[in-house]
Amino acid sequence: MKLNKPKYSLFKNTTYALEGFADIVKNESSFKMQLLFFVLMGVVAWVLPVKFEHSAILFVSLFIPLMAEIANSAIEQVVDLVTIDYHILAKRAKDAGATLVFFSFVILAFIWGAALAVAFGIV
Repeated sequence: MKLNKPKYSLFKNTTYALEGFADIVKNESSFKMQLLFFVLMGVVAWVLPVKFEHSAILFVSLFIPLMAEIANSAIEQVVDLVTIDYHILAKRAKDAGATLVFFSFVILAFIWGAALAVAFGIV
């Protein structure tokens, strides 16, 4: 039995990913704010007077909220596709996505706090 799946390639998959990125930047204001936060804090991560290893940890950790926001946006879009009416399950799904974003910032704050404490010899 042959599955009805399109054939994917690295090029096609990359194209889909870039289309998704362009769409989320264009249509999601929360993602735009987080992208700005990413850029600003990315600069901070690299200009701080700390070792390369600490700057790299700080910078890489900035991807966590971006990934969480992408997942949250995907959840919201699927929920909106299914129903535009209020439904408790739709609310729960959207709230779970928002919780993911919130926890991503909690983790980010912990990583930054720990990395900076080590970098500046506080711990």
